[in-house]
Amino acid sequence: MTHREKAIELFTNGYNCAQSVLCAYCDITGLDHETAKMLSSSFGGGMGKLREACGAVTGGFAVLGLLYGGYDVNDNSAKSKHYARVRALGEAFKEIHGTINCEALLVGIANAKGSDPAERTPEYYRVRPCARFVGEICDLLDGMISETKSGENA
Repeated sequence: MTHREKAIELFTNGYNCAQSVLCAYCDITGLDHETAKMLSSSFGGGMGKLREACGAVTGGFAVLGLLYGGYDVNDNSAKSKHYARVRALGEAFKEIHGTINCEALLVGIANAKGSDPAERTPEYYRVRPCARFVGEICDLLDGMISETKSGENA
């Protein structure tokens, strides 16, 4: 199963966007599924339903941190390289959708800030583009990971 397929499956089984992405990458991050699920639980709904940064995007940022964030904190060059990678992921998603803001991505969907999470019904999945977003982030991440492994942007 691809990361995209795994993330979409997790999302359609009730995981939030960030959990879906981070948990889909447990095979290469070294993080166990339960820890990944708990660690990313706060980021769904654009950060706990604040409707800020998209959970799929923040889940992707977490994957990048686990894969490439192990630099010496005093190494500004390594930090800059890592931040550039994070920006590249965010900008690639933004290029597709014009934003990484959850509220803007879900405009027109009954989706109040701070409200309780909506029940996961067939209607919920029909109107929300979130499964597509987690799949797209996985495609972008897999491309970045592949480029890094081939020596580009290492």
